Amino acid sequence: MHLQVERNASQETIRSYRSDLHQLVRFLQPTKEDTTPIRIDTVTSDNIRAHLHSLDHQGEKASSLARKLACLRSFFRFLVREGQLPKNPTENLRSPKLPKPLPRVLTKDDAAALMEFPSGQSPLTLRDRALLETMYSTGARVSEVVGINLDDLNETDGSVCLSGKGRKERMVPIGDLALHAIREYRTSLKPMARSGQLQAPMFLNRRGGRITTRSVARMVARYSSRLVSGAVSPHALRHSYATHLLDEGADLRSIQEMLGHASLSTTQKYTHLAMDQLLAVYDSAHPRARVAASPLSRKDRKSS
Repeated sequence: MHLQVERNASQETIRSYRSDLHQLVRFLQPTKEDTTPIRIDTVTSDNIRAHLHSLDHQGEKASSLARKLACLRSFFRFLVREGQLPKNPTENLRSPKLPKPLPRVLTKDDAAALMEFPSGQSPLTLRDRALLETMYSTGARVSEVVGINLDDLNETDGSVCLSGKGRKERMVPIGDLALHAIREYRTSLKPMARSGQLQAPMFLNRRGGRITTRSVARMVARYSSRLVSGAVSPHALRHSYATHLLDEGADLRSIQEMLGHASLSTTQKYTHLAMDQLLAVYDSAHPRARVAASPLSRKDRKSS
């Protein structure tokens, strides 16, 4: 109830937290050697550390361990606040250091090609094209795209209302090509599916229900596998959206608003990505970009 009511967390977040807490409870169960169960109110930082260490040995990624620790921090902080625990056993635990790879981004040509891969006039093919166009046109997270309802789209203004993290809503522009693809898709549906209530989902699965994030991920992977650069995730379309806007002169604050980032620092990673692409073009095109006398590459020079 705390997550759902006070923090307005999504169902996906609630499921993840529940799973993480169940993992801890299972770890704390008594063993053959020690039959004394560990109660939540007696959990120590050593217990939490041992739990994370066990997960690490099982091959959990550092990002997963960091998320699980964040869940446990939140849980024990809540218990302390409610007076059920005197101290938070996670407060002195450090999160694992996470690598910060630059997100994968499609070239503009690859993005344009991907939009054209769903060919045909069947409702499912038209839906796939509309989904791809909507993701690339709005920079929406996949969870935001599947959550779009019929009344979230304002064709007159050329905008769509997205419900992001923490169920925060934001209005973002949507392009004419995406709007055209959506209209074609909705027109192809049977009248019963097409004339639903305003709160009905925009994008449907084969059975007429709301399409899931997993289905969208499989669809994007299937079409993008035809690219020379290989398959991508739906999030790559969000990264491509932001980078291409930046390339065309959009300012960071505007991109931050459209992406729904709480902090500008989150958006600033795209400036590094755009600069890397710019340097690559410069190195390949400028006659004096590469110093013949120096064996160092640009990457080597940057790190030296």
